[in-house]
Amino acid sequence: MADTTYDFDLFTIGAGSGGVRASRIAGGYGAKVGIAEEHRYGGTCVIRGCVPKKMLVNASMFAEELSHAHHKGWTLKDNSFDWATLRDFVNGDVDRLEGLYGQTLGGAGVESFSERATITGPHTVRLASGREVTAKYILVATGGEPVVPAFEGSEHSITSNEIFYLDEFPKRLMVMGGGYIALEFAGIFNALGADVTLVNRSDTILRTYEQEIVKRLPPVMEARGIDLQLGAQIEKVEKAEDGSLNVTLTNGTTKQVDQILVATGRRPRVEGLGLEHAGIELGAKGEIPVDKFSKTSCDSIYAVGDVTDRVQLTPVAIREGHALADSLFGGNERYVDHSCIATAVFSQPSIASVGMTEEEAREAHGEINIYKSDFRPMKNIFSDRAERGLYKMITDAATDKVVGLHMIGPESAEIIQAAAVAIKAGLTKADFDATTAIHPTMAEELVLLK
Repeated sequence: MADTTYDFDLFTIGAGSGGVRASRIAGGYGAKVGIAEEHRYGGTCVIRGCVPKKMLVNASMFAEELSHAHHKGWTLKDNSFDWATLRDFVNGDVDRLEGLYGQTLGGAGVESFSERATITGPHTVRLASGREVTAKYILVATGGEPVVPAFEGSEHSITSNEIFYLDEFPKRLMVMGGGYIALEFAGIFNALGADVTLVNRSDTILRTYEQEIVKRLPPVMEARGIDLQLGAQIEKVEKAEDGSLNVTLTNGTTKQVDQILVATGRRPRVEGLGLEHAGIELGAKGEIPVDKFSKTSCDSIYAVGDVTDRVQLTPVAIREGHALADSLFGGNERYVDHSCIATAVFSQPSIASVGMTEEEAREAHGEINIYKSDFRPMKNIFSDRAERGLYKMITDAATDKVVGLHMIGPESAEIIQAAAVAIKAGLTKADFDATTAIHPTMAEELVLLK
């Protein structure tokens, strides 16, 4: 299949989830593929994102289980937590996964370059070593990077890139942001024993999620000991002689903390990429505009994943990369349907969602029906806190088709994955009702909604 006119049939810049999948599948089709990565193979998700973060979530949730183990008949003595042990285990597994990514690429015949690459033309890429290579197609899969807003003393803060490598456990942590990254890390460190303050510029958190569900979370966070400073921003940070940080918020509140995590959003990672040499202009948010087949305004250059700012989720990037390889080298032109994608926030308790919010459904369908279940999960009976779950289903009144499902409670992400298949397939509320429940479970609420 290789086109000898070029050094490579496909050259990928960025070895994250989307770039690796596209390169591996293309190599499997017989294409000659090269890939360049200046940091570590695996990208944001594997190295400094969802994989190590979920491991921290799992570890921190163990603390919650320990807190009410006595109600289950267990007597536990001398419990203690060691940050270094957890940190090193998590990063050790990240190293293992990075190695597997390299093996996967090598097994598909992909030539890897552990260096920065920039675009110098529609078919040319220059490596940091000075070598210039040509490719029939170029794929940009450089992902995204954290954004740190401007405030006095911002240099004393860290982002999600650094949080996994802290030398010392922050006994007092301030988290700035109201999105899923901020809420997840606030929950993690609170459960592990830190004194956590969450600062968000508005009173609304998780603004793209179903707000009736989201409103359940702040009271739970406060009951678990998190100080919520909503409607405020960090105004100034001063470093004290002992290394602690004195923080002044715009609402007048002052706090002394050991670490500040800024999680106020991410932007496409495109700086210095050389897109202008191929006539590609960035979008309003700094993203690379692409069509449904992931092609840019330059016919030989494609982009997938967070750098396109379509849907910033690892499974989406993987699907986009796979579809691209199928289209270019597999004789199967296809694209990814970005509608009805299930998502989750691994807060404590977790939130999961698929389909339209109530507001979106009313706008799209006019007449809708809403069904809910407000319940206390059985596992929460052991806790001294009366935390309740809430499931909400939205249907199109004209067809009975389920167009949205939203939930907060233990294991929400695990439960909604199967339900997302049914909703994506266009099943109705009647189909859910006709399904026999598994009792006693939390998931059974999905087929008992009123």
